[in-house]
Amino acid sequence: MSNLNQLEYHIVSDGTMLTDGGGAFGLVARPVWMKRLPPDEQNRVPFAINCLLLRSEGKTIVVDTGCGRKLNAEAMTAMGLQRPDGDLVDGLARLGVAPHEVDIVVNTHLHFDHCAGNTYKEDGQLKPTFPNAEYWVQRLEFADAIAPNERTRNTYYAENFMPLYQAGQLRLLDGNTRVTAHVRTAVTRGHTRAHQVVILESGRETALFMADLATLHYHFERLQWVASYDLEPMESIETKRYWQQWAIAHDATLIFQHDTQIPIGKLQPDGRNFKVVRSPNL
Repeated sequence: MSNLNQLEYHIVSDGTMLTDGGGAFGLVARPVWMKRLPPDEQNRVPFAINCLLLRSEGKTIVVDTGCGRKLNAEAMTAMGLQRPDGDLVDGLARLGVAPHEVDIVVNTHLHFDHCAGNTYKEDGQLKPTFPNAEYWVQRLEFADAIAPNERTRNTYYAENFMPLYQAGQLRLLDGNTRVTAHVRTAVTRGHTRAHQVVILESGRETALFMADLATLHYHFERLQWVASYDLEPMESIETKRYWQQWAIAHDATLIFQHDTQIPIGKLQPDGRNFKVVRSPNL
């Protein structure tokens, strides 16, 4: 558990998965990135699937829902998905939170590894995992998700969000949005057109849930390191440029969603560049 003055937050794991190193590091040469994150024999590198639990102003808020429980054994094996401590719902239970107690779910975007846990199947029917929650996502992100193209159709799956829309549980946002006095979202274009991060602010303390603004801490240290999964690579560079300066100016704690090496840290100047330093409490 961590506290930002009047705000409580927990990183909750939905497990880890394996993804192609070329996808993770884009145009960065393999001999360069493999020294930092060694791949397995299939050129796959580990990705954490970290979600967030927030308690603010009496609201219980979950940020992203991971891969969910709809995957069969074959799909989980293909993804290298491992959950030695259970999934998101199990992690929330250990923190005393039942699905019906969640008030708001913020989806940073609608790629499957961030929102498949929005729904589950019971007796062949899709149902909201958090039955009393309002699910928040950017309107433009939803528009892209319901009309995927050849590049995005293998990550946008209607079963993860359309049941919520049909049930009236999906709230479509139009830009930066205040969630509570201490929690807000900000659009960070690049990974998708309407990807959003979540900012935690209380007193003089600030934290930034990165989502895929920077998939790994390496991507935030180096503007030119852009994952192949970023749909708008040049937008990603400029977005990261802004948020690097923001993170320094606010001495922000950075929460990395997919990083198994530095899940939480701070950005520091390093000569003409930057370096992310792991927070000592983890």
